[in-house]
Amino acid sequence: MPTPTSRIRNFSIIAHIDHGKSTLADRLLERTGAVTEREMREQLLDSMDLERERGITIKAQAVRLTHRAADGQDYVLNLIDTPGHVDFSYEVSRSLAACEGAILLVDAAQGVQAQTLANAYLAIEAGLEIIPVLNKIDLPAADPDARAAEIVSILGGRPEDVLRVSAKTGAGIDELLERIVAEVPAPGGDPDAPLRALVFDSYFDAYRGVVCSIRVFDGVLCSGDVAHFMATAGTHEADEIGVLVPRPKQVSELGPGESGYLITGVKEIDRIRVGDTITHPRRRAETPLAGYAEPKPMVFSGLFPSDGDDFERLREALEKLRLNDASLVWEPETSRALGFGFRVGFLGLLHMEIVRERLEREYDLDLVATAPSVAYRVTTTAGEVREVRSPQDLPPVDERTSLQEPYVKAMVLVPSEFTGTIMELLQQRRGEMDGMHYLTEDRVELTYHVPLAEIVFDFFDTLKSRTRGFASFDYEPADYRESDLVKVDVLLAGDPVDAFSTITHRDKAYEYGRAMAQKLRELIPRQLFDIAIQAAIGSRIIARETVKAQRKDVTAKCYGGDITRKKKLLAKQKEGKKRMKMVGSVEVPQEAFVAALRVDDAS
Repeated sequence: MPTPTSRIRNFSIIAHIDHGKSTLADRLLERTGAVTEREMREQLLDSMDLERERGITIKAQAVRLTHRAADGQDYVLNLIDTPGHVDFSYEVSRSLAACEGAILLVDAAQGVQAQTLANAYLAIEAGLEIIPVLNKIDLPAADPDARAAEIVSILGGRPEDVLRVSAKTGAGIDELLERIVAEVPAPGGDPDAPLRALVFDSYFDAYRGVVCSIRVFDGVLCSGDVAHFMATAGTHEADEIGVLVPRPKQVSELGPGESGYLITGVKEIDRIRVGDTITHPRRRAETPLAGYAEPKPMVFSGLFPSDGDDFERLREALEKLRLNDASLVWEPETSRALGFGFRVGFLGLLHMEIVRERLEREYDLDLVATAPSVAYRVTTTAGEVREVRSPQDLPPVDERTSLQEPYVKAMVLVPSEFTGTIMELLQQRRGEMDGMHYLTEDRVELTYHVPLAEIVFDFFDTLKSRTRGFASFDYEPADYRESDLVKVDVLLAGDPVDAFSTITHRDKAYEYGRAMAQKLRELIPRQLFDIAIQAAIGSRIIARETVKAQRKDVTAKCYGGDITRKKKLLAKQKEGKKRMKMVGSVEVPQEAFVAALRVDDAS
């Protein structure tokens, strides 16, 4: 029998990065007896090596807990641990769609941060019941009263209603469990209605095929049932259904309000899509569940295998990763310098870094990534509006009437003493001020409209260094605006190298061209003739460096005698080099490409 909906609570933990979500999840697992003391380890739900190494959550994880409440009844608590970094807010929105309540976790020392606000607004828009919780009250720097006042200024309510816990020591965890049972609404749903279940996550298992994380809203899904996927119109048998406790545990059925996993034995990745609705083929639901808005990639980069023979392996790896990360988009791309690869869209730079690292680790690939770029909007002279994701695709100046770049609405939370510094930084990045709001006497929220291209490189690092680590930052897409943008090409011995091209604002073009030319001069080995490294906008050269020729000592055997003999040999060598220059092309080693692009990435 499925658990009655009155005794089910679905909730997630949302917070800014590093405010203690994973540690709180560990304590809840421990306190409800889901894991024994011997099985317990830190960040238990962060199963990826990458998550454990970096101390961050990348993937949302769902787990089922059983709690005996003060009223003597056993309640099923479905916990979904979500990421906190701005690049993974898409994962958060997917998790919230499967919940009725959310714990808004705030560090008692750091207080409300930009991502706290962003996630709180996501939960409010989703209509969730929010339980405000202050964590890390055991820290010497904790100021619970001031932080509770900050939370109340955002959510309303009374400061005394803000729960105070320490996920590290376990203080306040029992009270939190009682608050979840009392305040998070029980899920709705009719067990006799046609089945409607939402696929809120999935991953690929080499032995079992596609494993879906599902939340049942109406009806009952039994093991052995035939499941119909409404978006892809596929029909597959439910080979196994189960719940995570946190180990997988097979069950015979899942009813309304329950979350679990479904294995259909499907090996073809494109047959199952995150956000799809599952129903029964004979007794179908009339309307699918709302699902999710398609994620819009913000940053694009070319990914090329170092060995051209790995192209198909890279395609397969991207397809498998896409199943686990629905926000990933890509299309094939060819580069004269780097061969065949893919232009991949990411939600941000951390997302790009994580995807690249996962491809290299999990699929044993050696990759070269081109400099990240954003998607520009071009209007051609023929009136066609086109999205340009790569500098190579940009039409020449005489074939376009306008070039627009994406702007984002950026929100920075900062101590008031750094307000002037941050305003100066945002103005340098072509930002336009939208608003300024004091959360407390010493905490300011600044809102700016900034070009996305100005924040995807080193903005976050600069922000942290200028505020001694106290500022926090969040952004969301805003609109497209006309800007004075130019394409900067890098030429080696007169030939453009597409891998180094970029689109940038005219004011920053010289800076980029100069930096790239200087870097390449250090990286390209000397050859038998001078190599000109030039940065150009159209036909105008804006920066130049030269790799001087390597000279063989042709006079080594010519010792003693008249100096004219040496001059004659050198003149002969010079003539030979001139002929080579006419027919020769520059050999750029793969390491130089990798190093130059990595430098650009980090600069």
